Amino acid sequence: MPIAEIPYFDVIIIGAGLSGVGAAYHLQHDCPEKTFVVLEGRGALGGTWDLFRYPGIRSDSDMYTLGFPFYPWKNPQAIADGSAILEYIQDTVKTFYLDQYIRFNHKVSRAEWSSETKKWTLQIQSNDHISHPTIQCSFLFACSGYYDYDQGYEPSFEGSETFQGRIIHPQKWPTDVSYATKKVIVVGSGATAVTLVPELAQQAAEVVLLQRSPTYIVSLPRKDVVANFFKKILPAGMAHSLIRWKNIFFSQIFYQASRALPKVIKGIIQKGIRKELGENFDMQHFNPDYKPWD
Repeated sequence: MPIAEIPYFDVIIIGAGLSGVGAAYHLQHDCPEKTFVVLEGRGALGGTWDLFRYPGIRSDSDMYTLGFPFYPWKNPQAIADGSAILEYIQDTVKTFYLDQYIRFNHKVSRAEWSSETKKWTLQIQSNDHISHPTIQCSFLFACSGYYDYDQGYEPSFEGSETFQGRIIHPQKWPTDVSYATKKVIVVGSGATAVTLVPELAQQAAEVVLLQRSPTYIVSLPRKDVVANFFKKILPAGMAHSLIRWKNIFFSQIFYQASRALPKVIKGIIQKGIRKELGENFDMQHFNPDYKPWD
């Protein structure tokens, strides 16, 4: 029996999330002579924005920075909900016919480089969707993010096995959970907690956030008034580029000011917190022992 030839591509992209879709567009547009394929381990587009379904999920960067310059963000919300970002990714794939390059349920289990052949050899986990468990390329582009998509980190809490309530990891948020009228504790104060807590608080009887140490919190409007004005008066591509550089500029200014005048910036941040929360709260929960941007 003849040995089946191993499929070969000039480039293999791992992951069909925001980065993988962007990489696929640029290869199609800028390197039309190259062959490539996108291997997605799951059965859907979107990566992070399809995997995470917890209440309140949204971007923590504006979509003019996070989005594609070749397909400008149209939604008036600069800080967007997860569902809007997923729709944007799906629309990008449809608009530029990128779905022809994507192979779902192709999870790479191993990748080996050969200096002799100057090729990568990839092994794909076996399932009913796989026609070739081995595939080769000259350039491997990993757009797989930094999450463990199978199992998010769960610290061990002594006595958790006897807890009568539910312990939920936001990476695997169940569809049947009801937190209305319940007391909820959220462990951690990162981006996930900041988006999750306000949503839980709308229905739960009580929400408590436990943090190891305070973090800096700055409130920003979801809609960028300046960005929406630019989009009204300028062509879409020009507006997107201008807004993106505007945001980069102000981010750099904020960073440089934080490094040069940390006490001043800390005071401005805490003043903003007082404006949002009033006077009936304890500032120690918003008073990190490190300088802004440390």
